[in-house]
Amino acid sequence: MSYSSSHHEAPSGADAIEIGSEDKAQLRELASRLAEIAALPVHAEKARLWTTLNELKSERPMVWVNEICWNEMNVDDELTLHCTHPWARDQEAALRRELYQWHHLPGDMVVDSYRPCPLAVHGADFGIIEDVDIVKTDESSTVVSRHFKVQIKDEADLEKIQMPKVIHNEAETAYRYEVMSDVYDGILPVKKVGQSHIWFTPWDYLIRWYGIEAAMMDMIDRPDFVHAAVERMVEAWMLQLDQFTDLKLLDLNAANVRIGSGGYGYSSELPGDGCDADHIKPHNMWGCSNAQIFSEVSPQMHWEFAIEHDLRWLARWGATYYGCCEPLDGKIDLMRRIPNLRKISVSPWCNSQRAVEEIGADYVISRKPSPAILATDTWHPDRARQDIRAFLDQADGQCHIELIMKDISTVRYEPQRLWEWTAIAMEEAGA
Repeated sequence: MSYSSSHHEAPSGADAIEIGSEDKAQLRELASRLAEIAALPVHAEKARLWTTLNELKSERPMVWVNEICWNEMNVDDELTLHCTHPWARDQEAALRRELYQWHHLPGDMVVDSYRPCPLAVHGADFGIIEDVDIVKTDESSTVVSRHFKVQIKDEADLEKIQMPKVIHNEAETAYRYEVMSDVYDGILPVKKVGQSHIWFTPWDYLIRWYGIEAAMMDMIDRPDFVHAAVERMVEAWMLQLDQFTDLKLLDLNAANVRIGSGGYGYSSELPGDGCDADHIKPHNMWGCSNAQIFSEVSPQMHWEFAIEHDLRWLARWGATYYGCCEPLDGKIDLMRRIPNLRKISVSPWCNSQRAVEEIGADYVISRKPSPAILATDTWHPDRARQDIRAFLDQADGQCHIELIMKDISTVRYEPQRLWEWTAIAMEEAGA
């Protein structure tokens, strides 16, 4: 699970899940189609290529699409839901989206030969929730504009950020596993999966309660207060991680799991020697961090008010990923001080030439082409190709690159744009 700043994580009930025969038949039919895809040998080859990338032995750039505007993707009712039970509809949506992506924009995606049953983990929030005004331009989209109301103004307000108490509702997990095993029996095995992706980003959440302008000014006017706020956030996350570990809720992520804001985590270097499969520890896994709002913050302040606080978190992991949307060119010397760092985000706002020159072949370059190219009045596939080719030419075959198209707010209700972008990216990557 990932913490949400917009609401408290309330434990759900531990009641048995009972779905009708029509819902079950629908899920089994979709799962059968997915099982046929999962059995294809191409997935083992893609996993191997992701492994070579993550171990800095890449054979070509890898391509993956994520954070898709699914509200604009439905074609020929491929994403139309037919199940009636809420749980079954969630399962159906996941199956349909995976099938859709495979058929239309696969890139280097990997399809697992099992269905994941997430452990029922609750109580991982930090007590305080955002107070926000929201403006929508498209009622069907989850992408909205937000105006956050300040809740943290002084030392006393920091007490609003509470230490999390993680709970595993084992009865709820058992009910989930039971119904999934029944639904997918003979088609795909069901595997219980714990916490494999932890989106550690103290500043993403802190500014929702603190306010961006106030935080930026206070780094100059009240630096001690800012340090105290960041440190309380880090302490909360550290406590949460301790609880995930002690309760045996962590799961390996050197597999078909998103790492940071980038691609898959396949690696033969993790989980490492002596790993206890029944008690996964952070050093068996990938970790990540970022400070997206520090786009215009100096390297010195980025280090002092973000990375330096993050170091005790980052040091716990076997390998790490840093960054998201913030431009990190000009800050690569800071990146080199992060323990076990393997991947660096290179966002659309980077000076890409400088990023390539500073990173070289020392880390994986997690390149994020701008999704704005998909949102223009008229789709220009030639421009998309030129953008990808220009970056790859800058790298000149000397870097380890993943091309991650993400943050896709709109394709102007023309999903074929994203299909074409993916095909172009694969061609330019030499797939």
